[in-house]
Amino acid sequence: MRCPKCAASETRVIETRTADEGRIVRRRRECPSCSSRFTTYERVDEKKLLWVFKKDGKREAFDRDKVFRGIRKACEKLPVSLERLEETACRVEDRLLAEGGGEVSSVRIGEIVMEELADLDKVAYVRFASVYREFTDLTSFQNEISMLLDKRKPLR
Repeated sequence: MRCPKCAASETRVIETRTADEGRIVRRRRECPSCSSRFTTYERVDEKKLLWVFKKDGKREAFDRDKVFRGIRKACEKLPVSLERLEETACRVEDRLLAEGGGEVSSVRIGEIVMEELADLDKVAYVRFASVYREFTDLTSFQNEISMLLDKRKPLR
């Protein structure tokens, strides 16, 4: 692993933790050359391949990192840890793989991401929904927020 600060090719692992049932490995590393510390995330590479059918008819390989970037963008400046973002992206991928078939529509991916974001953070959900559903006016926002509030779980 190269150091992101000085590009030294050797780093040492200080701490290792696993998350998401061992599918994600978080490593805290230190560079012996410049003493900087950084964190890396590794995930188990599943050999199953998913194909995504886009709205325009194109077909491409599923990219979990693309899902992660969308989730990260929706959660920008919100108190959601990077680890929770990674776990959410993995849950989306797991759900898609569990549905089977090897083929999935981009619409289905968006629906699953929205379901996961609704559980993760309501503001992130509305942000994602506004882009995904292409809101064009305030009424669209109001309707989505109303639906979200109607589905709210009672406090115990």
